[in-house]
Amino acid sequence: MCVARQDGNGRSGSVEREAGADVVLGPAEDGASSSALDVLRRVWGYEHFRGDQARIVDTLVGGGDALVLMPTGGGKSLCYQVPSLVREGTGVVVSPLIALMADQVDALEALGVRAGFLNSTQSPAQRRETEAAYLSGELDLLYLAPERLKVPDTARLLDGGTIALFAIDEAHCVSQWGHDFRPDYLALSVLSERWPGVPRVALTATATAETRTEIADRLQLNEALHVVADFDRPNITYRIVAKDNPRAQLLAFLRGEHAGDAGIVYCLSRASVEQTAAYLTDQGIPALPYHAGLDREVRARNQARFLREDGLVMVATIAFGMGIDKPDVRFVAHLDLPKSIEGYYQETGRAGRDGQPSTAWLAYGLADVVQQRRMIESSDGDAAHRRRAAQHLDALLALCETVTCRREQLLAYFGQPGTGACGNCDTCLDPPESWDGTVPAQKLLSTLVRLERRGQRYGAGHHIDILRGNASQRVTRLGHTDVSTFGIGTDLSETEWRGVIRQLLATGLLTVQGEYGTLCLTETSGEVLRGERTVRLRREAPRAARAGGRGGRAAKAPAAELPAPAADLFERLRAWRAATAKEAGVPAYVVFHDATLRAVALASPTTTADLGGISGVGAAKLERYGDGILAAVAAHSG
Repeated sequence: MCVARQDGNGRSGSVEREAGADVVLGPAEDGASSSALDVLRRVWGYEHFRGDQARIVDTLVGGGDALVLMPTGGGKSLCYQVPSLVREGTGVVVSPLIALMADQVDALEALGVRAGFLNSTQSPAQRRETEAAYLSGELDLLYLAPERLKVPDTARLLDGGTIALFAIDEAHCVSQWGHDFRPDYLALSVLSERWPGVPRVALTATATAETRTEIADRLQLNEALHVVADFDRPNITYRIVAKDNPRAQLLAFLRGEHAGDAGIVYCLSRASVEQTAAYLTDQGIPALPYHAGLDREVRARNQARFLREDGLVMVATIAFGMGIDKPDVRFVAHLDLPKSIEGYYQETGRAGRDGQPSTAWLAYGLADVVQQRRMIESSDGDAAHRRRAAQHLDALLALCETVTCRREQLLAYFGQPGTGACGNCDTCLDPPESWDGTVPAQKLLSTLVRLERRGQRYGAGHHIDILRGNASQRVTRLGHTDVSTFGIGTDLSETEWRGVIRQLLATGLLTVQGEYGTLCLTETSGEVLRGERTVRLRREAPRAARAGGRGGRAAKAPAAELPAPAADLFERLRAWRAATAKEAGVPAYVVFHDATLRAVALASPTTTADLGGISGVGAAKLERYGDGILAAVAAHSG
């Protein structure tokens, strides 16, 4: 199927002015031009654009530039794909996701869109074929890795065709202060310099106001339309639990709430990835490892299985996940503390792209805080870099330790204050208790003072032994049984003391230094010691809750809320989809998303016309899959 080319005109709308750019906050009410809506309906099978999509599409169709911040699953790709089909020429998409380009092209071709990519995974013959298709005007969209734009032959190739627009995906990669900086993105300013008349759109799911300003400056988009969509993902339940045997906690969480679901588990180290994947597999949960140290073919095979098979768990470092378009990821779990809220938000956003209930689960403990503080202290960056990293960590620690709504605090970080309690995070569903921890804090800090007077510094465990009066071999050998604070903290358990230390580190009343993470006083420690500052602490959860007991609502399977006959049909349709996808060698969601199958199950269409009226069934998919899906419906009804 070839999409007819049409010229379109941009439309103006009411916007707020900020730093010389148009800034749109929240959903836009105006519609898109008729040419864009026609493409949306015929190709994707959707009747209307969502939220801010219409304004962005019209801006690009009319030749304008845009900077788009939209959460994962918010529909960023449509913002450049539709204008690429409306405008004359080929939409050129700059993306760092080399490993996923083939899947992205497969998904577009399933819609009848002519798409191709150029990257290092292709043979010379494949590259020549794609280049020829571009030069002859036979591509609607062309995906490029950013490093290819530094190659003179690539620029000459682009000059030889007609460029509809440039889309810079994962635009936060240009930010040197960001969590995923990629130097090749700094060269993308060449787009406006070499092709000044071609509209450009930069898109990302994760950026604070500061990062957005840096993106605009580096990509010369200060005068572009800036659209900041609502960052809220209301279908995601946020849960953060205190660590206590984290792998066992993870297992309890998966068995209790996500049995048989697809999900991602993030770990900080490669060794932890492999050990956790093996542990889950031994416990009967199918899991695959993914990290940069694995052979490229192994990574590619594991990624392909995760995308194409149902119910697999991917255990990975943050090397995995960017651009993953699997809509039915029901949970994202972290066994280690991320480095920033930006990283946490982006990683958890990979859950529930289909809008169905999903969970973001994080196990977090004292060792995480010590490790992250130590990594910042020993990093190669200058003082400004370490200070910025510490600020990012402080914001994340505040989210972990809050006794108020987590979602409200998360959204405030991205510039959406005053949203109110969400009712769908652990602190809303099971409000934690707080307590006056001033006296325990003073006992701990006093211990540090007394040891520092002796020129001695130690880690958390040694201080806890002193406070609890544990005359261990080391405590005795060092003569610390005669420290005046020895044994004055027996009213708290070791776990409770670790919680005190963790929270004092989180609030900056303590810090760590050196290779071994020794505890040190800060400038604000004296305020507590002198009684000038009250310390409110979050009470540690009971052991049952730490071990993975349900602290929130379990995410329901996509068929859970369907009436029984429709639920049965939904499962039959999923089986048909799995067989169809396997035969075609593509991920199941490339055939149809769960949301579309749910709609089919509820409508139970009997004719092609009925099926074509269902959201998500475009012309190409109706022609390709219509007979198969109607046969599945008829078999169920018969």
